[in-house]
Amino acid sequence: MTSELHCSEVVRICWPWLSFAVLRNGGSAILFCTFTAGLAPKASKGKKVAAAPVTGKAKITKAPANPLFEKRPRNFSIGQDIQPKRNLSRFVRWPEYIRLQRQKAILKLRLKVPPAINQFSRTLDKNTALQAFKLLNKYRPETKVEKKARLTAAAQAIAAKTTVNPGKKPVTVKYGINHVTALVEAKKAQLVIIAHDVDPIELVLWLPALCRKQGVPYAIVKSKSRLGTVVHKKTATALAITEVHPEDKQELAALVTAIKANFNDKSEEIKRSWGGGIMGRKTQIMLAKREKYVIIILFDQFSNLLRIREASKEKK
Repeated sequence: MTSELHCSEVVRICWPWLSFAVLRNGGSAILFCTFTAGLAPKASKGKKVAAAPVTGKAKITKAPANPLFEKRPRNFSIGQDIQPKRNLSRFVRWPEYIRLQRQKAILKLRLKVPPAINQFSRTLDKNTALQAFKLLNKYRPETKVEKKARLTAAAQAIAAKTTVNPGKKPVTVKYGINHVTALVEAKKAQLVIIAHDVDPIELVLWLPALCRKQGVPYAIVKSKSRLGTVVHKKTATALAITEVHPEDKQELAALVTAIKANFNDKSEEIKRSWGGGIMGRKTQIMLAKREKYVIIILFDQFSNLLRIREASKEKK
C-alpha cells in the first residue's frame, strides 16, 4: 500500500485497483472512492510462487581431508615441476637399419611380389610347427663342450694305447645350406625345414623348387633364429632330417603327411599366387571414390543413350 499526502486538506490513499480521497473542509469531511475492475487481484490457479532469493551463500560441506595424504598439486609451467613422460617415438631419428626394415616391409605390401618370393610368406601353422620343433629338438647336434670332451677322451685313449669303441654314428639334424642341398640332390633328406626370413632371400629362393623336383617334403617356418637354437647357432637357413630312431618313425610319418598337404601338394597354387599390391588407407579410399564416380558416369551415359533411342523411335 502506498499513500500520498498532497496537502493538509486532501488525503489520498491508493492501491492499484482501489483509491480513496478524503477532502477536509473545516469540521466536515468528504470521502471519494474509485474502483478499477480490470486491475482487481486474480484468484490463484494453483501456481507455485517462486521462492525468495537467498541473500547469503549456501554452505558447502567438505569431506574431512585425510591428514596422511596431503594434496600436493603439481605446476608444469616453465621452471616448475618436471614434465611427465610422453611418447616421442615419432620424433626419434631411428638408426638406418631400422628405417630400412620398415621401408622394406612397406614396399613388400605396396609392390607386386612374384610367386617365388611370395611363397615365403606362407608359413607352417602353429600346431604343426610345434610338432616339428619338438621332433627336431630330440636330434640336436652336440655342443662345443660335448665335442671337446669327446675328442679329449679319444686323445687320452690314443696316448694310453688303449682301444676305445667309438660306437654308432649319432643321429642328428643336418644344417648348413650346402650340406642340406647335397642331401636333397641325393634324395637322402626325409624332411627339410626352411626359414622364412633369410636375408638375402636368394640363398634359399631355389630350395623349395629343388625339393619339389626331387620329391622331398619341405616346410617354411618362422624363423631363422628359431632354427638356429636347434643347432646351437644364432641363425640357420635350413635344416634336414635324414633318419630317426625307430620309436620316432611314426611321429615323423604323421608330420611329413601334414607338411606335404600344405606345401608339396599345393605346388601349382603356390606357383600362381602373387603377393603385395596392398595400398595404404588413403589410396584405398581414393580408389573407392574413383570407382564410384566411374559407375555413376557410366550409368548417366547409358540412361542418355536410352533417352535418345526413345526420342528417335517417337519421331519415326
